[in-house]
Amino acid sequence: MIKGFEVMTLSGRKFKVEDFALIKEVISLYPQLSRQELSKTICELLGWYQANGEPKHLSCLQVLEKLEARGEIKLPALRQSRRGYHHRVAISEETKAGKALCGRVDEYGAVIIEPVEDRRLGRLWNEYIERYHYLGHRQAFGNQQKYFIRFASGDLLGCMLFSASAWSVGCRDEWIGWGKDDRVQNLHLVLSNSRFLLFPWIKIKNLASKVLSLSARQVVRDWGLRYNFRPVLLESFVDKERFEGACYRAANWQYLGTTAGRGRMDRYRRYLSSVKDVYVFALADNFRQVLGGGISR
Repeated sequence: MIKGFEVMTLSGRKFKVEDFALIKEVISLYPQLSRQELSKTICELLGWYQANGEPKHLSCLQVLEKLEARGEIKLPALRQSRRGYHHRVAISEETKAGKALCGRVDEYGAVIIEPVEDRRLGRLWNEYIERYHYLGHRQAFGNQQKYFIRFASGDLLGCMLFSASAWSVGCRDEWIGWGKDDRVQNLHLVLSNSRFLLFPWIKIKNLASKVLSLSARQVVRDWGLRYNFRPVLLESFVDKERFEGACYRAANWQYLGTTAGRGRMDRYRRYLSSVKDVYVFALADNFRQVLGGGISR
């Protein structure tokens, strides 16, 4: 990235050529991130942490600003980043268990996929996820849309989140057939169903697959209104040790294979995670053409 240098020390850290390339790629791939979010993401990818486990994002910010001053990168304009990135979600009586519901989904009224629009509902959504989802709540970066799942009668059933897609997934990228340049340019058109929670007191047959079908149509409309472009593909990662993925198959999502057991943004195998099944759902017939991939298969 920087001509004439194979290793350079900035802010007390040695940077290699591939580190500079990663920084440039992250900035290109996620232009909507604030400077603080960029620095935290880059710290995670580089494994750059303080002794207490917190990312060295202030040092990273200094590096980014130095690179911008040299004309190597272009950072987003200064703005206030989202609050609450590292705040632990407090649990209140408002998210205590509701009344148990069982039976079949066709025995109830319409299922509503309700966008979370205001801060109060956003905090409530965070609390439900922290309390009942096995992964808990973690602030998603970049574009995102939260949903509550309800019956038309008002009964609250669960929560859902669509957010930025994973950086690189071998079986997904091979299936799409795109190259690195196409992926960098068009990855924003792939969304990740990164949280899907039906509350533990909801035991309604076929509800999960119904929600997946409805949410696929809903998120296309909402994403277009919120971000002025429409996604063409959804992805989701199902923990093999916890779930069978039956609801995704019932909703016509396609199974592609498994992940490599790395974090969703990990390019260098620094952060191991559980192996997950990869499912995708096409939102447009010409999604490969739009993404820059190969022929249909």
